[in-house]
Amino acid sequence: MRKTLANGWIAVGFVAVAIAIVAGRLQPATGYEPSLYAATPALTWLCLGLAFVVAVPTALTHRGIHQALGIGLGGLAVTTIVCLPLIRGYTFIGMGDGLTHLGWTRDIQTGAMAPHDLFYPGLHSLATGLSTVGGFDLSHALLIAVVVLFVPFVLFVPLTVDAITDRPQAVGVAAILSWFVLPVNNVATHMGAHSNTNALFLVPVFLFAVVAYLYRRAPVSLPVLGSPYGVLVVFVGLGLLLVHPQQLASAVVVLASIAAIQLLVRRRSSDDQPILEHPTTTAHTAVLVGAFSVWVLVNERFRDAVIGLAYGLATTDIGGDEAVGQRRASLTEIGGSIPELFAKLFLVSALVGLVVGGYLLIVWLGRSHARPRTRTAATYLGGALVPLGAMFAVYFLGTPTMAFRQVGFIAVVLTILGAVAISGFVGWSGQYVPRGLSTGLVAIVLGACLVLALATVFASPFIYSPTQHVSEGTYHGYETAITNGTDQPYAGYGYTTYRFNHALYGVEGVPPERAGIVGSGTGVIDADEFNDEDYQYAYADEDPYFLAVSSFDTVREHDLYRGLNYDPGAYERLESYDGSSRYVSNGEFVLYEVASGSDRFR
Repeated sequence: MRKTLANGWIAVGFVAVAIAIVAGRLQPATGYEPSLYAATPALTWLCLGLAFVVAVPTALTHRGIHQALGIGLGGLAVTTIVCLPLIRGYTFIGMGDGLTHLGWTRDIQTGAMAPHDLFYPGLHSLATGLSTVGGFDLSHALLIAVVVLFVPFVLFVPLTVDAITDRPQAVGVAAILSWFVLPVNNVATHMGAHSNTNALFLVPVFLFAVVAYLYRRAPVSLPVLGSPYGVLVVFVGLGLLLVHPQQLASAVVVLASIAAIQLLVRRRSSDDQPILEHPTTTAHTAVLVGAFSVWVLVNERFRDAVIGLAYGLATTDIGGDEAVGQRRASLTEIGGSIPELFAKLFLVSALVGLVVGGYLLIVWLGRSHARPRTRTAATYLGGALVPLGAMFAVYFLGTPTMAFRQVGFIAVVLTILGAVAISGFVGWSGQYVPRGLSTGLVAIVLGACLVLALATVFASPFIYSPTQHVSEGTYHGYETAITNGTDQPYAGYGYTTYRFNHALYGVEGVPPERAGIVGSGTGVIDADEFNDEDYQYAYADEDPYFLAVSSFDTVREHDLYRGLNYDPGAYERLESYDGSSRYVSNGEFVLYEVASGSDRFR
C-alpha cells in the first residue's frame, strides 16, 4: 500500500511538471519582460511548486527507486526553470557577455574564427554543433547548450555525495541543495550563455571523478595516472579548460590541496590514518597544470586579465571597497540596501556555509563518528576551501568581478559538503528527538531556502536587476538600425550598442564598415549632458549620432532605477527637440538620429 501511494504521489509530480511546461509554452512572451518570474503563467509556478512539494520529502525519506524518482523529479523541475527562456519563446537572454558569446558562436559557425582561437570555446562549439545538426536558430542553440551544460550539475552533486557517504539521506539532501543552484549569484555568475558560469556546472563531474579515483578500487592499474578513474579526472579537467580556464584553475587548487594533505599526513601521521591508503593526486595536478599553462600563456586575453588583476592590487581606485561603496550608494537612492541585497543573493549560501563550517570543526576535532571515507572527504574538500578562500581575497582586492566568480566555485564545494553536514546533523539529532521530527524540520527549512534560492536564478526586479531578455522586437530593431555605414556612431541609453553588433555580425568576423559602431565614445550617452537636454553634446562631442533605446533600457533606467542615471523627463522631451528624428521604431526599440538643433546652443 505504501509503495502504491508513493508511486501515485510521484506520478502526480511528473504530471505537474508536464502541465507547467505546456502552460508556459502556451503563453509565450509577446514583448520585453522585466521579470521572467512575474511574466510566466501562475499555473506554471503552481505546478512546479507542487513538483517540489513531492520531490523534497520523497528525496529525504524514501530509499531505492522511489528516492531516485524523487531526485529525478526535482532535477526535472529545476531544469524546467532553467529552460523557461526557451519554453516561453525568448529570442535570447543575456544583454552583456551573452551577446558577445552569441557573436563568437556566429564567428565559429561562419568560419571567421576557428574554435581553438577562442580562449574558452567549449560552449560555443557545442552550440554550433547543435545548430548545425539540429537546425536550430543560433541564439536558441546557444540557450540549449546552456541547458545541456547545466544538467550534469543536478546529476553529479548527489552522485558525488553518494560516493563519499553511506547515508542515503545525504544523497537526498545533496539533490535538494543542487536545486538551489548556488553557483549562480547574479553578481558575476549568471544563468545564461556565460562560459564562466557554465563551467561551474561541470565542476561536480570533476569532483565525482576525483572521489572515484580516491575511493574506488580500479579494475586495472595504469602508469602515471594510476587508474581509469585517474584518466577520467584529467579528461574532465580538460573539458573544464575548454569551457572556462578559470574554473579549471580552481579545480587544480582542489587537486593540489588533496596532494598537499596527503603529503602532510604521510610525514606526520601514524600507520592507521585512512588517508595513507589513498592514491596520490600529484601526477594529475601536474598534468592539468601543464595543460592549463600551455593553453593560457599563449592567450592574449589571459595576459590582459593578469595585468588587470595586478593593476587592481596596486591601485586604490580599483577594488572591492570601491565597488561595494558605489553599489551601496546606488541601492540607497532607489530604496534598497546592501544588507537586503546580500540576504536575497547570499543568505542561503551563507547558511549552508555556516553548517559546513560547524561540521568541519567537528571532524577536525575528532568528534565525528562518520565512516572514514566521509571524514577524509570532508578533510580534503574542507582543506581546499582555505586556498580557494585566499584566491577570493586576492581577486576581491584586485578585480571584484573575478572574486564573485570564485564565490561561484566555492558554492559548488559548499553544496557537496553541505549535504554531508546536514545529513550528519540529522543523524546526530536522532539520538535526542524522533528521527521523523528532525527530518521533517530539515524538509521545511530546505523547502523555504529552495524558494528563496530559485527566486534569484534569473535576474529580476526582486534583486534590482531586470531580466536580461532580448525580445524579438529589440533584436530585429538593432538588426534594422545597424546599417552598412558608420559615418555616425551608435550610442546606447545606459547600455552600450557594441554588444548587439557582436551578436548580429560576430566579434572577429565583423566587416570593417561595422567594426567602429561606437565611434570615439564608449557606446553610452553622457547622463549629465542628456539630463541637461544638451542632447547634441551627450555623446563624446559627436554630432550627429544615433541613439538606440530598447524597452530593456527604459524599464531599467526609468522604472527600476527611478531616474537615478537618466531623467525620464529629458527622455520624453527628446521627441520635441528639433535636432532629433526617429529612424527605427517598432514598439520594443527606437533609434533616434540626434544632431544640433537650430534653437539649441551650448
